[in-house]
Amino acid sequence: MIPPLDAAAADFVRARLDRKTKPTHSLGRLEELAATLAALSGSRDLDFRGKVVLVTAADHGIARRGVSLYPPEVTPQMVLNFLSGGAAINVLARRAGARVVVADAGVDTDGFPEHPDLLRLSLGRGTRDFSRGPAMDRATAQESLERGRSAVRELARGGMDLLAVGEMGIGNTSAAAALTACLTGLDLEEVTGAGTGLDSEGRRRKVEVLREALRVNAPDPRDPLDCLAKVGGFEFGVMAGALMEAAALRLPAVLDGVNTGAAALVAQALEPGLAERCVASHQGREPGHRRQLERLGLRAYLELDLRLGEGSGAALFLPFVDACRDILRDMATFESAGVSDKA
Repeated sequence: MIPPLDAAAADFVRARLDRKTKPTHSLGRLEELAATLAALSGSRDLDFRGKVVLVTAADHGIARRGVSLYPPEVTPQMVLNFLSGGAAINVLARRAGARVVVADAGVDTDGFPEHPDLLRLSLGRGTRDFSRGPAMDRATAQESLERGRSAVRELARGGMDLLAVGEMGIGNTSAAAALTACLTGLDLEEVTGAGTGLDSEGRRRKVEVLREALRVNAPDPRDPLDCLAKVGGFEFGVMAGALMEAAALRLPAVLDGVNTGAAALVAQALEPGLAERCVASHQGREPGHRRQLERLGLRAYLELDLRLGEGSGAALFLPFVDACRDILRDMATFESAGVSDKA
């Protein structure tokens, strides 16, 4: 169950901002963000010291249909890169003072070495090729949600007070496009992008494969779990469950790009009202991402033409969270600075 937003905390933060030495609302969306973070968390100082970027990784059978420029073995290779601290998300998260935690939701590998920032949530060695039949069965889709929820509970017990979601999985923008089309009713042409950098012909083939997948599976748009099972992926279920548990625990949840947007659509369909518990960090290049945010009622804070994933846009956004805290804590008021307020 999603608790109500904390209107009193948001009002408190707005009132404090109005006493700072500036014209009212002159910090624009930064002030909006401060009030949003207060409403989501109940915090009145916005001092989030347990920021975690949860990067959920899994493989996809549909990758064998040529929907990505990169081979499936890149997924486990990138997980090792995350764990060794060498990926873009590691660099950006370090700058933002956030911890990167990697969740293996179903990577096609014999296993990963022990690591304190690795969560072992695997549901199998990748989904089935959903252009031929369901990606997974319904019970597995339900279990993916539960594993996402339990991961967030565990991280919260360890001190996490803000969640940013990211992902890794060759072929996952195909699942994101299929889920988005399924849950919004939009045509695949509107929501399918180049992913890792396909040319126009590659994108055309990708759309054809996804049309075949929707025809073969006939997912029920009124049943988000059916959509997730038939044309989704393990990491999408884990992310959706993570977002639902973050909402239940009053943890602000920061979305990244098109894949996290698809997970948010699943979560919103399962728990109406969940979208207002999320913050859209950026507007990515994938065409489906803009459509997702429109349906979720969210407006992105950044627009940098990102298409990397991993949680990179969310990590770039996190310093704005700290800026909200610093303005509240360190900026003088009219009274303390001896500055005349407006007439």
